[in-house]
Amino acid sequence: MQLQQLRYFLAVEETRHFTQAADILGVSQPTLSKQIHSLESTLGAPLFERVRNAVALTAAGETLLPHARRMIADADAAQDAVKEIIGLRRGRVRVGATPSLCSSLVPPVLRRFRAEHPDVELLVNEGSSQDMIAHLLARDLDLALIVHPEQGVDPSLHAAPVLRESLVVASVLSGPPPTTNAQVELNELRETPLVMFRPGYDLRDVTLEACRRAGFTPRFAVEGGEMDAVLAFVEAGLGVALVPSMVLVNRPLLRATPLASPGMRRTVALAHRRRAILPHAASALRTSILEHIATGELPVGVHPL
Repeated sequence: MQLQQLRYFLAVEETRHFTQAADILGVSQPTLSKQIHSLESTLGAPLFERVRNAVALTAAGETLLPHARRMIADADAAQDAVKEIIGLRRGRVRVGATPSLCSSLVPPVLRRFRAEHPDVELLVNEGSSQDMIAHLLARDLDLALIVHPEQGVDPSLHAAPVLRESLVVASVLSGPPPTTNAQVELNELRETPLVMFRPGYDLRDVTLEACRRAGFTPRFAVEGGEMDAVLAFVEAGLGVALVPSMVLVNRPLLRATPLASPGMRRTVALAHRRRAILPHAASALRTSILEHIATGELPVGVHPL
């Protein structure tokens, strides 16, 4: 039993005439009749009987009628639902990002995406790069913006570098700068209290490793926060912090002092499962992210790749 045969059956039932039904369907009458006969053979009973110049349903036809209507309605609803997703009139996309990217890059990207696809549901997961990678592997996310690890990612993931950003020293604008020079040497922070991120946070590991290479162990004024907490502690004058330049765009109480050459940089990558076919909504969001980065609407110290 085929859906096309049921559509032909319903057309004949509605018009009570094979020729008129064929005209409405845009097929020849022999084609229509052949399909109806094939359906009758499959079911093992005639569906129509001739009555004067028209046709009427047999008992078998009456029994089939409500089922045929329901099956065609369900098929049409399924087709419409898929078309809506393909056309991005509906859908859902699950995206993850680190806290620093959630507070800087992600909001304008989602604003742009929402304006173009207002009915697509957006689910955002914020966490460390390690958390985002784990969620991708567990199929809990479609896309994730992560800090690209030096050792690479799991081979089942595809992580494309999309931008590189410099780390700067964030300090409260109302207090003394971390250096009297235009750029700060890392070893100048030897005696400066640092506001430090929680263990497991990408920037914590990067900062501690850089200080180790510079030959000192940093002093902590306070530690254990996420990005918003760290910036708030710096605004309160508790210390300075090494942060991506992007996160200071909307922080008028803080100054950004560049690090002297060679500086410190990190690479941001857009990751997804390598062999997974991205849902249409996720694919569209991926395009929005890449287009936003390519437009050059990025703060100083951030460079698209």
